[in-house]
Amino acid sequence: MKRYFEKYRLVELNSTFYQYPNLETVKSWREKAPEDFEFTVKAHQDISHRFKMKANERCLESFSRIKAICEALRTKIMLIQTPASFTPDKLGDAEEFFRKIDREGLTLVWETRGPTWEKPEVRDKLQKMLEKLDIIHVTDPFKNLPVHTNYIAYFRLHGLGSRLYYYQYDNEELKKLRELIKPYEEEGKTVYVLFNNLSMFDDGARFMYYISTGKFPSIAETVGIDSIRKIIEKTRYPASKSTLIKKLGWRIVEVKEGKQIRIQELLEKLPAKTFKTAEELLKDLKAVFETLSQTL
Repeated sequence: MKRYFEKYRLVELNSTFYQYPNLETVKSWREKAPEDFEFTVKAHQDISHRFKMKANERCLESFSRIKAICEALRTKIMLIQTPASFTPDKLGDAEEFFRKIDREGLTLVWETRGPTWEKPEVRDKLQKMLEKLDIIHVTDPFKNLPVHTNYIAYFRLHGLGSRLYYYQYDNEELKKLRELIKPYEEEGKTVYVLFNNLSMFDDGARFMYYISTGKFPSIAETVGIDSIRKIIEKTRYPASKSTLIKKLGWRIVEVKEGKQIRIQELLEKLPAKTFKTAEELLKDLKAVFETLSQTL
C-alpha cells in the first residue's frame, strides 16, 4: 500500500471481487491514502459470476454492499467484470440489472469478456444499451476498442501472451498504447489505463514516465548480461529448461541500450536439461547472449 501511495495516484481495488472487506478496514485505507488518491472498485463476483447480473434480491443486496465500500473510499467508479460464460443472450438481464440498481452518482464501467461479444452485430446491440443507460464499456485496447464511453474512458490490460496475466509490455507496445488512447484524451475525456498483468506495477510506472518525458526508463537499471542475471537469480533451483521458459519466458531484458527481447528467446536456444543453480544457467546463457548480441 505504501509503495502504491508513493508511486501512483490511483489503484483499482480487486480484493473486493473475492470478499467483502469490513467497512472499518476500508475506511482505514482511505485515511492512510493521500487526499488526492483515487480508488476504483471491482464489484464482487457474487454480482457477475454467482448471480449473473439477475436483478433479484440477492444480487441487488450484493451491489448495495459494494456500493457502501465505494462510499467509504469516496470512489467515483465501480467496475463490473463478467466472465466469458456471460454471453450476449444475457444482455437483457444486464439491462434490467442496470435499470434497477441505485447508483447514487457512481459511474459504472462494464468489462465484457469472451469472443461472442466481439461480433459486429453484438457490438451494435451492446452500444445501444450502454448509451441508453450511460454505462461505460471496458476493453483491452490492444484487442478491442469500447463501443461506448462518456467523459471517462476506462481500459484494462491483461497481457498479450498465450497465458493471461503472464506478460510484460515492451517499449514499442507502450508506445502503441499511447497512440491507442490519445484520441480519447483529444476528445477531452479522462482516460483510465489499468495494468492487470504480473508486471503491472513496473509497467504502469514505465508508461507514466514515457507519457511525462517521451522516454523510457531502463527496466532493470542495467543492460546486457547483468539485466538477465537480475531475473534468473529470483527463481528457485534446480529448474528445467521448460520450467524456466514457463516462469521467466515472458519477462523482458535489455540486451543493449534501446534493444529489448523476451528472455524466452534466449532460453529456447539452451539444451534441454535441468539447471542446478542460477550461475550454471547464467554460464550457458552468456554464450547464447554473446552470439545474439552480434546480430543486433
